[in-house]
Amino acid sequence: MRRTRPRLASNGMARKPIIVANWKMHPRARAEAKAMLTAIKKIAERSPGAAIIVAPPAIYLSELPRTSAGKKIHFAAQHARAGDTGAYTGEISMAQVKDAKARYVLVGHAERRAAGESDEDTRAQVASAISLGLTPIICVGERERSHRGEHLLFIRAQLRAAFTDVADTSVQKCIVAYEPIWAIGASEAMPARQMHEMAIFIRKTIHELRGERGQDLKVLYGGAVDESNARTMLDEGDVAGLLVGRAATNAEEFAALIRAITTKK
Repeated sequence: MRRTRPRLASNGMARKPIIVANWKMHPRARAEAKAMLTAIKKIAERSPGAAIIVAPPAIYLSELPRTSAGKKIHFAAQHARAGDTGAYTGEISMAQVKDAKARYVLVGHAERRAAGESDEDTRAQVASAISLGLTPIICVGERERSHRGEHLLFIRAQLRAAFTDVADTSVQKCIVAYEPIWAIGASEAMPARQMHEMAIFIRKTIHELRGERGQDLKVLYGGAVDESNARTMLDEGDVAGLLVGRAATNAEEFAALIRAITTKK
């Protein structure tokens, strides 16, 4: 029988699926961002059974949390450089993310890696986030699958790098988001059963690296997630939540997704 895992967020939002709404480079104007947040706040108020984290563009990050009082929505940075200040034009730091009142930060997203971010960068970012009390959402995923299992070695290497400087006692301060690159923007998500197998592999890898706490690591799934597959992925994929991209920037689609995972069968 498959073990039923409690769905937990690092901030105490217990037994709720964690839904990370990654807005990417949307919307184009502050007024639209406020309108999107207002819509998501209404969705959150109607759906207390989900823990919603919004990851807006950095230019909106310091303002939006001030307009969302209460505990219905939490915020994440889409990316941040390790440290507090420095001569890095165009970057924002982990310390600045914390000052903006965000509690989470995406690390190693596939689109950041495609732009040149390395495993060494993710290592430094994860360690910096934890040192400042932020929760890193560590993104891992392969470009293509291999019948011989080479993609598992690739995922293992990404995890090993990300957790290099994470103490055994800090493992549960991290979240891992598995986002197979071949599923991002695709018409269909990967089968939930495959995700179940990957979740086991991810926890086993962290268990080997950092001991028993790896068994309780929170794992999310990202890649072509929408209302049609979100519930199945949560029920059968052995995940604590979802990293949502495309559907997160459309209020109607996002509301439908949240309803799908919070409405009782």
